[in-house]
Amino acid sequence: MTDLNVECFGHDGGVNLLQHPGTLRGRIVTLEPLTAEHAEGLGAAAEDGEVWRLWYTQVPRPEGMAAEIERRLQLQREGSMIAFASRRNDTGALIGMTTFMHIDAKTPRVEIGSTWNAASAQGTGTNAESKLLLLQHAFDVWGCTAVEFRTDFNNHQSRAAIARLGANQDGVLRAHQNSNGYLRDTVVFSITQPEWAGVRLGLEHRLRKY
Repeated sequence: MTDLNVECFGHDGGVNLLQHPGTLRGRIVTLEPLTAEHAEGLGAAAEDGEVWRLWYTQVPRPEGMAAEIERRLQLQREGSMIAFASRRNDTGALIGMTTFMHIDAKTPRVEIGSTWNAASAQGTGTNAESKLLLLQHAFDVWGCTAVEFRTDFNNHQSRAAIARLGANQDGVLRAHQNSNGYLRDTVVFSITQPEWAGVRLGLEHRLRKY
């Protein structure tokens, strides 16, 4: 595996390197650097609940998984995305994908997005721990000023899950993006550096029950 290096300029003009973190391992879930070899397992994860059929999401169909992985890896090579596959620790099964995206190297600031999970993994703590692992890296290693989340206005499940993380809603981008044949409104949330300590405690408290 080749690490992705992205120049990240701090407020003092110094240069840090945003590298692919490699594997981020939690108690419940492990985030692995996405590779083409994940296609079969992620195809099975998409079949779990047929999550690609939800009209307000952009989950790849199983037969399109290899192409979606390559799309993400191309964005990674271009320096605008850092991509992961998510794996449950109890079963070893792949359950979905997530990314750092829209990397703002000068601020620094990132979005956690392009995330989906198999239906059977929902409500198991895997999503909360995945977000904790990513937020820890963004704030504690990269020193980000804020981390952003975006979702379709009609995806009420996703909006509720983001709010439960402790993120604040910044606003709604009206008629923002062509998605699955319609012009969607995008809801924008964020967590700022001063809010991070409280968000971390909240997530750690939630994860104790799993």
